[in-house]
Formats: sequence, C-alpha cells, structure tokens
Amino acid sequence: MRLKNDPLNCPCDSQRLYKNCCAIAHHHINDVNTAQQLMRSRYSAFVMGDIDYLQRSHHSSKRPSKKEAREMKQWTQSVEWVKLEVLQTSHGLKDDLTGTVAFKAFYMENGRLEIIHEHSRFCKENGHWVYLDALV
Repeated sequence: MRLKNDPLNCPCDSQRLYKNCCAIAHHHINDVNTAQQLMRSRYSAFVMGDIDYLQRSHHSSKRPSKKEAREMKQWTQSVEWVKLEVLQTSHGLKDDLTGTVAFKAFYMENGRLEIIHEHSRFCKENGHWVYLDALV
C-alpha cells in the first residue's frame, strides 16, 4: 500500500522514497540502525496497516494480543494519516542499547484533525531495535 498523494514518497515524511526508507525496516528489521529509524518505520506501518510489522517491532514483553492487533488494524484503516513530526531524539544510536523519540503523528478521524503526541522508549532486543513503551 502507498500514500494517496505520491506513490513513491515514504509515509514517514523523511523526503525519501519508501523503498530507500521504511521499506528497508519493514523487510529486514535487523537493518534498523537507530531508535528514530524504528519509530519512523512504525509510523509508516500504521499508515500502511502493516500490523505484522508493528507486532515484530514491539518488545516481546509488551506486545499487543492478537485481539488488540486486530482492533489496531481496523482503527489504522479507519483514519487518514496526515503527517509525522519528530520533535526530539535522545540516545538510540547504532551503538546504544536504549533511546527515546518524541513525536507528533497527525491524522483525520471523523472529519477532525487529531494528534498523537508521544515520547516513546526504545531498546534493543535480540540484536535489533524495538518499541518498548511511552513515557508518561
């Protein structure tokens, strides 16, 4: 699945082609080098309704149940994703074991612009980056 506006640009707003950006993570999660790259690839997976990738990129101890995953897929396909803004990144580089990324994800739901504003924690599990949870 691709964005409606431009069939080649990556949904994560990186100004790169999908095949040179989040597709790399979606096909080979071990090739994700940073927490921000994982966060961007997860946003793109939400846009594309790729729940399998969202499950794979979630820490095993906090991974949503199959029922929650089905509900997530239904919700992701019911909204229109607008854009992603990365606000801040702390640690989460190639040689780090943990990192955080603050972002805003904009989407339209029932004719209203909504925003997910999250400060996410990431860590390495089995040698690759995964989403751990949101800081409160």
